[in-house]
Amino acid sequence: MAKLKIGVIGCGSIAQYRHLPEYAFNNEVELVAVCDIVEDRVKEVAEKYNAKAFTDYKELIQSGEVDAISVCTPNYLHAPISIEGLNNGLHVLCEKPMATSQEEADAMIEAANKSGKKLMIAHNQRFVRSHQLARQLIESGTIGKIYSFRTAFGHPGPEGWSIDGKESWFFEKEKAYIGAMGDLGVHKTDLLRYLLGEEIVEVGAFIETTAKDFADVDDTAVCALKTESGIIGTLAASWSYTAKEDNSTIIYGEKAIIRLEDNPAYSLVVQYTNGEVVNYELGKIQSNAEGGQNTTHVIDNFVASIVDNTEPLINGEEGMKSLAVILAAIKSNETKTIAKVFE
Repeated sequence: MAKLKIGVIGCGSIAQYRHLPEYAFNNEVELVAVCDIVEDRVKEVAEKYNAKAFTDYKELIQSGEVDAISVCTPNYLHAPISIEGLNNGLHVLCEKPMATSQEEADAMIEAANKSGKKLMIAHNQRFVRSHQLARQLIESGTIGKIYSFRTAFGHPGPEGWSIDGKESWFFEKEKAYIGAMGDLGVHKTDLLRYLLGEEIVEVGAFIETTAKDFADVDDTAVCALKTESGIIGTLAASWSYTAKEDNSTIIYGEKAIIRLEDNPAYSLVVQYTNGEVVNYELGKIQSNAEGGQNTTHVIDNFVASIVDNTEPLINGEEGMKSLAVILAAIKSNETKTIAKVFE
C-alpha cells in the first residue's frame, strides 16, 4: 500500500517535539509538507525533514499533495484549519484544545461526518501505560466503588519550552483564548472521563492569573468537578508550579487508592484497604523534560485509524466532551456559580 502523505501545519514546539519526529518514525507515512507563517522556521524544518515548505495553510491543504494533516497552530486557528482540511477531503489530527467554543467544536465534528474523513484530537494522556492499567482496574471492579479523585497538571509555564518564549501566543488571549486550563486542564478532563468511564456534568472553578504578569490569560486554575453518578473531585491546572512538573492523579475507591504518576519510582501505586501495596514500574510519562521524551502514541493511533479504517481513540466527539468541561469552568469562574457542562 502506498504511504500516507502527511502535512504538518504550525512548526512550533509541539510540532518539533512530537508530531514531526513521530511521523518520521512511522513506516506507514511520508512527511511531504510543512507550513508556518514564520518563513525562516518553516524553511529550516522543511530542510530537516526533506519536505516542501508552505507559509499559507490553505495552499498546503489545496495542493493535492497530502492525504492528512496535523494542526499544530495557536488555539484560535484549530477549528478553521481543521474544517478547511476536512472539507478538502483530508484526515485531520488537531492539537488540544480542539477549539475555543462549543460552536467551533460542533462545526469540526459536522465537517468530519460530512467528509467521511478521520478527525482525531491529540490528547496523549489516554495512551500512558499507568493510565490504561488504572482504567482496567477501575473497570474490573478491583477498586470497588469510586468515591473521589484529585488530579493536577502543572509546570513553570510555556515560556520555558515554547519556541517563542515569553512572546509566545500561549500568553495572548486573542490567540490562545484559554491559558493553563486550555493547555493543561483539558488533558486532565479527558483523562478523568477516560478513567472513570463517565461524563463530568458540573463544575465550580476559580481561574486566576497569579504568576505571569505579562500574560492576559489564566495561569492557575482549581476546579471542583462532579460526574453523572455523583463522584466529586478536584482538578488543578497551572503554569505556576515553578520548580517541578506535577502530572499526577489519585483515585479514591472503596477497596483501594490508585496513585498515578505520583511517585518518582513507580508510575502506578495501588494501596489496598487491607494494607497491601502494589507498585508498578511502567516507564516515565511523556514530558518535555529530559528522559520523558518517548512516543506519545497519538501519531501512531491516528495513522492506524486511517490505514485500518477504524475510529480514532479520541475522535471529535470525545475531544468536544473534554473541551466542554473547560468551557463550563470558564463560565463558572465568570458567573461565580456552579456551571452545568451540557446545557
